[in-house]
Amino acid sequence: MNFYDLHVHSEFSEGESSIEEIAKRAKLLNYKGICFATYFNDINKIKKIKEISKRISKEFGIDILIGLEAKTTEELKKLVLIRREYDILLVRGSDLLLNRKAVQTKEVDILTHPEYNRKDSGLNHVMAKLAAKNNVAIEINFREILQSSKGTRSHIIHNISENVKLCKKYKTPIIICSGAVSHWQLKDPKVLMSMGCLLGLELNEAKNALSKTPENIIKMVKERQDERWIRPGIRIVK
Repeated sequence: MNFYDLHVHSEFSEGESSIEEIAKRAKLLNYKGICFATYFNDINKIKKIKEISKRISKEFGIDILIGLEAKTTEELKKLVLIRREYDILLVRGSDLLLNRKAVQTKEVDILTHPEYNRKDSGLNHVMAKLAAKNNVAIEINFREILQSSKGTRSHIIHNISENVKLCKKYKTPIIICSGAVSHWQLKDPKVLMSMGCLLGLELNEAKNALSKTPENIIKMVKERQDERWIRPGIRIVK
C-alpha cells in the first residue's frame, strides 16, 4: 500500500524546511509521495519549485506534487482559471462561505481543516453531499490538533469527529494530512492512521484516507495532464 501526504509547507510558503529536507524525511517515513502547498500570491514561484522538485524527486525516489491553496473566494476563482499550471487545488477551510464554495467547485481537490478557528465543524449535511458529488476530499489536519492547547484540543477533536461522521454518512472522501511546516512535523503514516481511528474512522478507512483518496486525486491530476485540449488563454507550465 502506498501512502501520501498531500498537504505540506516548505520554505516557499509558510514552512521552515527546504523541499530537500522534507522529501528526505518523507522517504524515510515510507511515503510514496507528497504535495508542497503554496499560496496564490506565491504563484510566480511555481516554476522554481517545479525545477527543484523534479531534481529531488529523482534523487530520493519520491513523487512530488505542487499544490496551490486558496484563502479567499476571489483567489479560488483565479486558481480555477489556471488549473493546469499546478497539480493539487486546496482551499483553506475556516470561513463558512469559502467552505461552501470549495465543495461546490469540482476543480477543488481538498478542503483543508474546515473547522479551523470555528465554534462549529464548518460543514453540514448539504455541504458533505456537495463534496461527495464533486469529489472534494475533506481534510483531517494533524498539525491543527498537535499545536492546540489543552483547552481547545477537545473542542477541535469534537468538531473533526463530527465532520468524520458526516463524511462517512454521505460517502464523502476523507484525506489525512500532516499539514507540516517543517520536516520534523512529518508523521509516520501509522501515527496518522491511529489518529484517524481515534476520530471515528475504521482502520481500513484510515488507511484509505492516506492511500486510496490521495491516489484518486493523483489519478485526476494525470488525467488533466493527459488531456490534449487547452482552454483559450491558459498556458501550461512544464
